[in-house]
Amino acid sequence: MSVLETVNRLKSQLEASVVGQPKLVNRLLIALLVDGHLLVEGAPGLAKTRAIKALADRIEADFQRVQFTPDLLPADLTGTEVYRPADGTFAFQKGPLFNNLILADEVNRAPAKVQSALLEAMAEQQISVGHQTYPLPTPFMVMATQNPIEQEGTYPLPEAQLDRFLMQVVIDYPDSRNELKILRLVRAEALAASGAEQAEELEAVVDEVFALTDLFAARREVLEVFMSDDVENYIVRLIVASRKPARHDEDLARWLQYGASPRGTLCLDACARAHAWLDGRDFVTPGDVQAIIHDVLRHRLLLSFEAEADGITTDDVIDRLLRMIAVP
Repeated sequence: MSVLETVNRLKSQLEASVVGQPKLVNRLLIALLVDGHLLVEGAPGLAKTRAIKALADRIEADFQRVQFTPDLLPADLTGTEVYRPADGTFAFQKGPLFNNLILADEVNRAPAKVQSALLEAMAEQQISVGHQTYPLPTPFMVMATQNPIEQEGTYPLPEAQLDRFLMQVVIDYPDSRNELKILRLVRAEALAASGAEQAEELEAVVDEVFALTDLFAARREVLEVFMSDDVENYIVRLIVASRKPARHDEDLARWLQYGASPRGTLCLDACARAHAWLDGRDFVTPGDVQAIIHDVLRHRLLLSFEAEADGITTDDVIDRLLRMIAVP
């Protein structure tokens, strides 16, 4: 079985467990394949926790959920030195960040000093406590969930931390058909957990564990996906247009205060390759770039007050960029 077939089986298992959120499953896999972190925005109850826990259950990885609150301390994430009275020494007790998959729930409810501790872990894959630096395990992926900014009691994430996220994914409620599937699936899982002999809606499938060797092989194949000069230039032109919008459109110049950084270029390149690979192709098309660009740039563009007054969103700006830049 090829590595792609193995990943597709993993995808099918996740979609069977996380009903009605195929985009979230796809973006989770892309983040895993390109070694990035995911910021997810959506209402409570949309299977965000279930999605990353389902992923952790199906790969050789440890999972930890952290509920971010205003009184959370950096040591609650990183760990702390604990005194041992038996021998009079201090020993480091690892915090929840020393796991492979981290769910940072409601990340924008924690103050800046806690967010900075998470930023170091995401950026450097290491944690500093006192004078010591501790490496984090591989793979290491953070999926952070965020409340809508207009809710009370939230701390907007700083630009430096936002830029460290590979993508920002906005998810919505499932449709009626998928809502019915969710109802039946959860009922069947409850029946199975209670020891009922028959749980008709729950398929009797034993999920295989996705080995880390397969993950690293998949990452190599994604890096080898071919991207033509035309597609590379298309990516660069889109990013540069976000920084210098006045060259293309007066409205864009009014709406955009800051464009995407070079990290946005790199993330768009990596995500387009992973998107093509998951689609079964060994080459990238402009369609791959267009399919992923909203999630890659949504949190990297800073809008002006004029844009907010006009009711313009970052997605509207990205749509305008796609219309303005010629497709190769």
